[in-house]
Amino acid sequence: MDFGVLCVHAHPDDEAIWTGGTLARYSDEGARTAVVTCTWAEGTQRAGELERSLDILGAGKPRLLGYADARKPESAPGSPRLLDVPLDEAVRRVVEHIREFRPDVVLTYDGYGSYGHPDHVHVHRVTMAAVEAAGYDQLYRDAGDPWRPHAVYLATIPRSVVASHWRAVFGTPPEPGQTLPGVPDEHVTTHLDVGQWAERKWAAMHAHESEVGRGASMTLLTSLPEQARAQMLANEWYRRVSYTGASETALSGSRP
Repeated sequence: MDFGVLCVHAHPDDEAIWTGGTLARYSDEGARTAVVTCTWAEGTQRAGELERSLDILGAGKPRLLGYADARKPESAPGSPRLLDVPLDEAVRRVVEHIREFRPDVVLTYDGYGSYGHPDHVHVHRVTMAAVEAAGYDQLYRDAGDPWRPHAVYLATIPRSVVASHWRAVFGTPPEPGQTLPGVPDEHVTTHLDVGQWAERKWAAMHAHESEVGRGASMTLLTSLPEQARAQMLANEWYRRVSYTGASETALSGSRP
């Protein structure tokens, strides 16, 4: 299968939570898959957990940019936060991976960072700029030969799914006017049924033992009723951004 999928994520564990089923599915179908992780440094516990997660998902070795998490300076001792480095520097680093890996599609977060984390929002901006820049031979001339992916897929959640599970997680329905993660259902272009790979995805998530231990996103998922958790693990949703003149190669499951 001559098809490449490159994910660009902010933190170790995001690759499993947001795109784990997609990565496992396409790896099993013979595609090339890889993940760029923008924060945390080699030698840290979470970098080791990332390596185990990627092994489970069949997504190669970690591609760490080594910047610090916005909220955890210990994630990359002596390195700046991702949010603080010049935008041009971060874009160049991602361009290098795009040109080296030469993916057909790139996966990252939606414009809200899926749920508003500042690192997620910033990685969305960096990735979109890098995908555009990677195709120009005039830009970053020392970062490899130009390459333009066919499309970017933005990981998201239909707003209806968020609303239906809100009470189960937080005990009350959303307040009127409350900002919710996700996008209106009609903005979702791509739904992938990854139920066949849900156990792999769950195992990859649990490879991030330090995150399981402290709660965070893992706690939200484990607190869901079994049926709701199964739905979240078995489905992944995206918004597709296409590039004019490029091939229509797409993740299967896309709607026109």
